[in-house]
Amino acid sequence: MKKILVANRGEIALRIMRSVKEMGISTVAIFSEADRNAPHVQFADEAVCVGPPPSNQSYLLGDKIIKVALELGVDGIHPGYGFLSENADFARAVTNAGITLIGPSPEAMEIMGSKLAAKAAVSKYDIPMVPGTDKALVDVTEAKAVANKIGFPLLIKASAGGGGKGMRVVNEASELEEQMERAISEAISAFGDGAVFIERYVTSPRHIEIQILADTHGNVLHLFERECSIQRRHQKVIEEAPSSILTEELRAAMGKSAVDVARSCNYIGAGTVEFLVDDKNNYYFLEMNTRLQVEHPVTEMITGIDLVKEQVKVARGEVLAFKQEDLSIKGHAVELRVYAEDPNNNFLPDIGTLEIYQKPQGEGIRVDDGFQEGMTIPIYYDPMIAKLVVHAATRTAAIDKMKLAIAEYKITGIKNTLAFGTFVMNHEAFRSGQFDTHFVKNYFNAESLEQDNEAAAEIAALIGINALEKTKKENSDAALVRPKKSPSKWSINRRGI
Repeated sequence: MKKILVANRGEIALRIMRSVKEMGISTVAIFSEADRNAPHVQFADEAVCVGPPPSNQSYLLGDKIIKVALELGVDGIHPGYGFLSENADFARAVTNAGITLIGPSPEAMEIMGSKLAAKAAVSKYDIPMVPGTDKALVDVTEAKAVANKIGFPLLIKASAGGGGKGMRVVNEASELEEQMERAISEAISAFGDGAVFIERYVTSPRHIEIQILADTHGNVLHLFERECSIQRRHQKVIEEAPSSILTEELRAAMGKSAVDVARSCNYIGAGTVEFLVDDKNNYYFLEMNTRLQVEHPVTEMITGIDLVKEQVKVARGEVLAFKQEDLSIKGHAVELRVYAEDPNNNFLPDIGTLEIYQKPQGEGIRVDDGFQEGMTIPIYYDPMIAKLVVHAATRTAAIDKMKLAIAEYKITGIKNTLAFGTFVMNHEAFRSGQFDTHFVKNYFNAESLEQDNEAAAEIAALIGINALEKTKKENSDAALVRPKKSPSKWSINRRGI
C-alpha cells in the first residue's frame, strides 16, 4: 500500500495517520465543512471536503468517499471506529471497487453485527453465554413465557443494538410488556430493526473485553484484556489494562474463548470480544466489535504493539510477526475519555470553545486528540475531546500518574470529564478494584464532585499558605544574618566627585 484514506475524523483519524505515515504510506483525509481546519486535515498529505457538517451529509456518504478514493488512487481505506466502521454494505462496496478495506470481511461484520447471529455462530464452540433466547421476540405472550423460564431480573436487548440503545432492565413480570414495547420502539428508531431478545440480567457485572488479532493465514491470537466497567449510559468513560480481578487461569480461558469467537466468523484483522463477568468470576460472551476500539491505547501501552500498524500489515496479507507465547503484560495502563460533557448534569454534552487547551506531558503519558486551543467543539459529532492515557509499572502507580496528568490538563470554555476522572481515581472502590458497571449509579452524584472540588481547593489553599509562610520565614532568617552592605563603586564614585 502506498496511499491510505482514513474515512473518519478527529482524534482517531489523526492517530491512524501518524502510524500510517511512520510506515512510509501517504495519507488522505476527508472532512466536513465543520472540520475544515481540524488537525487531522492539516496533518494529512491530501484532504477532501465531502459535505456539510451533519454526518449523514458527509462522513456517512460511503459512495462519495469511495469515489474520492478512486480519484486519488487510494490503495486502502481505514474506517476507524464509529461512522462506517461496522457497515457491511460499505465494506462490500469498498472491496468491489478494488480498494482494500483495512478491517474484517463484510460477512464477519454481518454475523457479529447481529447479537442473535453472533450467538448462533459462537454456539459451535464451548463459550459460556448468558441464559436467554436465541431468536428474536415480538410477541409479548411468548416473551412472558420465556421470562418466567429465565427468571427475573432480566434484560431486553435490541439485536442490532449498541451503546445502550434498545436495552431495558426488567425487575418483575408486571414491567415486562411496557419495557418490551419501549425497547422495540427505540431499536426501530436507532437501528431500523425492532428485533429484540431476552437474557438473564447479570447483577454486579464487570465489563471485560479481549483484544484479538487475526491474519489471512489462519493465525489468531489475543492481546489480553481491558477492564471497561466505569460507564455512564452503558458507555465507557474509563478503561484500564490489565483487569484487577483476572487470575492467569481466567485470563487464559477468556483469551481462548475470544480467539474461538474470532474463528467462528472467520475474522480478519483487529477486533474486540466483550464479556460480562459476574461477582463469582463466571464470564459470559456479550458481543464482538468488528473494528478498532476507542480504548485500544491501553492495550498498546502494556504490550508495546501498534494495533493500527498491525491492521495495515494484515490487510497487506502479511503473517503476524509474533505468536501468543511471545506476548506478555508489561506494567499497567489507564485511559480517561475526556468528553465535552457536564458530569454535574447527568453527563449531558456541552458546547463551546476551547479557550485554554494545554495537554499534560511526560514519560508514560499519552494524549490522543483532534483539537487545538481556540477550536469550537462541533455539535454534530461525538463529544469526545481526547483520550488521556497513562502507563506505569503498577496499577497504583498508574492511578497516581493519571491524577497528576489530569491536574496538568488545562481546559476552559467547556464542561468536561477531567474532574470526574479525579473523583474515580480517588475513590476507594476503584482503587481497591472492587467495583462493577454500577459504579456511577452507586457512588457518583453532583454533590460528591463538588465536595471533591472543595477538598482539592482546600488542599491547594493550604499548600499555598504553607509556601507563603515558608517564604516569609526564609526572608526573615536571611535578614537576621545579612551582613552590612559596603557602598557600591557607583556610590564611592559619586561621593568622590
